[in-house]
Amino acid sequence: MSLSFFPMTTDTRAIVYRLFILGLLCFALSLVSDAFLTLNNVLNVLRQASLLFLLASGLTLVVLTAGLDLSIGANVAMSACLAGSVMKATGSPLLGALVGLGCGTLIGLVNGYFVAFLRVPPFIATYGMLWILHGLTYWFMDGQTIYGFPKEFRVIGSGYWFGIPVPIYLMLLFFAIGSVFITRTNFGHEIYAIGANANMAHLSGVPVKRRLVLVYVVSGAMAGLASLVFLARLNSAEGDIGEALTLPAIAAVLIGGTSLFGGVGTLSGTLVGAVILTLVLNAMNLLTISANWQPLVMGSIVILAVFLDTLLRKRIGSR
Repeated sequence: MSLSFFPMTTDTRAIVYRLFILGLLCFALSLVSDAFLTLNNVLNVLRQASLLFLLASGLTLVVLTAGLDLSIGANVAMSACLAGSVMKATGSPLLGALVGLGCGTLIGLVNGYFVAFLRVPPFIATYGMLWILHGLTYWFMDGQTIYGFPKEFRVIGSGYWFGIPVPIYLMLLFFAIGSVFITRTNFGHEIYAIGANANMAHLSGVPVKRRLVLVYVVSGAMAGLASLVFLARLNSAEGDIGEALTLPAIAAVLIGGTSLFGGVGTLSGTLVGAVILTLVLNAMNLLTISANWQPLVMGSIVILAVFLDTLLRKRIGSR
């Protein structure tokens, strides 16, 4: 039966096609590796995807407004190192977590101010912030590594609840909250309007500048949350802790079908994109393919995903 039988929106069709690709990928991996469909491996994939989704979910809102946040990886590093330092100094997981979340949110606020009020292009503003944060983090850590955090804190990164890793619950929780936020509220509708045409949104009464600041604040806050999950999972923090997270997060958003031109995309797509990307990397590990090939594969997947998504949307739009 053709998918055209069902009254689907463009975004719904795009998600269905991605789920179909995800299913094919799972089927292929189950044939080439006996370890793929084991419970431990499935949970491991979802746990890795959960961290990626937390980081990419806030980024999705930014990209929906035709923006970009290149500082999220550096944000994770700064927030994690500050949170870890406070925990070690005070022995309080709660205080450390609040500092990490506060740091991430503040960074997002600064990014939003530069983009919305000073009108610095998002690429330049967040790329500059990336280097500023790298410098501050390396200076703050001074080559040291912090490790050994309280067990009650480590639960959010490496704990289990009813046999399922806690990060998976966090992923599902924030997916549900975020989905309602962008599909059922005026704020969510305004994000899409800004991404489609910021000038028209402004003329329609949308407070564009304040909304832009808010999406970068959300992106920063989610980076702060991801930093806590990552810190709890690794049980250590050093200056380069988040450097490898930026490009995978961007890749998950693009694979999920969110357009870099704004106004098109869903959080559901980002979730599927995060799982697809994690599956590919997991498959390379199961098949003992050298990690040196992972950046090449990741880049190829991003280009292919954007190309196929463009073709798909043109095909659907022409009907």
